[in-house]
Amino acid sequence: MKVLVVGSGGREHAIVWKLSQSRHVDKIYCTPGNAGIADIAECISVDTSDFKGLIDFVKYDWIDLTFVGPEEPLSRGIVDAFEKEGRKIVGPTKDAAQLESSKVFSKDFMRRYKIPTAEYKVFSSHPQAEDYVRMKGAPIVIKADGLAAGKGVIVASTVDEAIKAIRLIMKDRAFGDAGDRIVVEECLQGEEASFMAFTDGITIVPMVSSQDHKRVYDQDKGPNTGGMGAYSPAPVVTKELEELVMEKVMKPTVLGMKSEGIVFKGILYAGLMIKDGVPNVLEFNCRLGDPETQPVLMRLDSDFYEICDAIACQKLSEINISWKDEAAVCVVLASGGYPGKYDKGKIISGLDEAAKVADSFVFHAGTSFENGKIATNGGRVLGVTATGADIAAAKAKAYEAVSKISFEGMHYRKDIADRAIKR
Repeated sequence: MKVLVVGSGGREHAIVWKLSQSRHVDKIYCTPGNAGIADIAECISVDTSDFKGLIDFVKYDWIDLTFVGPEEPLSRGIVDAFEKEGRKIVGPTKDAAQLESSKVFSKDFMRRYKIPTAEYKVFSSHPQAEDYVRMKGAPIVIKADGLAAGKGVIVASTVDEAIKAIRLIMKDRAFGDAGDRIVVEECLQGEEASFMAFTDGITIVPMVSSQDHKRVYDQDKGPNTGGMGAYSPAPVVTKELEELVMEKVMKPTVLGMKSEGIVFKGILYAGLMIKDGVPNVLEFNCRLGDPETQPVLMRLDSDFYEICDAIACQKLSEINISWKDEAAVCVVLASGGYPGKYDKGKIISGLDEAAKVADSFVFHAGTSFENGKIATNGGRVLGVTATGADIAAAKAKAYEAVSKISFEGMHYRKDIADRAIKR
């Protein structure tokens, strides 16, 4: 079988890596890919926004299955375009992807189907939003309606911070059209966790739990990022909580979509805030999380291609999905200045030495080739991931591998998974 993976980050490297282990897969292509993905797959230069070009490639190269990693092409309707041409693809349609591409749609959807979430109000006028914040007080959360690469959510601890966030999004247009509307919602307290599931629109199969670290600095300080590390399992997600999330969140979401004439096929991700064993949904994503994918797929014991094929063909109920008992930890190595401005083209050293650390793998997120050498090409550069008998053991191996790698300006958190170890 031939597979095409769309995307270029650490998530896509993990997807390619896992697909390469399938007994069914003979060849993997990736667009645009990165320097690490190029070791496993053939990287092609078709733009991910060029749906016609991608479909032509799939037709003429006899690609059996396409897997879409990032949210942007999903939100623009890549699945609709492929399915119209009768091409097998894993991911939700444009209508289904609104759960992620529009915070307003998502919050209104949760209200319609009584899915637990924070109280909220929607604004298209920044003066009205500012007046509301002054009335409600802080802490409070400001969210851009559209996609903003994981940076469109601002948790404001004071009213002044909230007003600055509103103006940044709506007046200064920091995230472009994504800021035409905003959601202002109550700030929930508790512990966050990522809950991901495979679904073909009929059957829903939960993945092992995971938890990421959004803030750029240790002790969860600094601005939000796309994610500075992750671990699996997340101790806060007990078996009882998993059952509760399935009943109160995942099933109502898939069934609610179906009742509105939308078949949700692909990955359903709920970002949760958990307090006293009660979950509330912070956000939905319609794809695998990044960097949660790296530790989660390292724990997957089943054939990933078979799962993807079953999703596309709506035969997920026929697949038995198993997971390894061991834990996994991912530490993200970022460029200096991220999530703000950063330089590219910094030569990375130590990758061969890191590869020698037992039970570890270095997933490339933002890398490219510079004069035959691997160099930085993004804010999040690498996701160093390792497995172990428990989270502490996995963390030790991950940081051992991290210690072998260096590039100018390299930054990473030193406390990934500490909250799980201390529980």
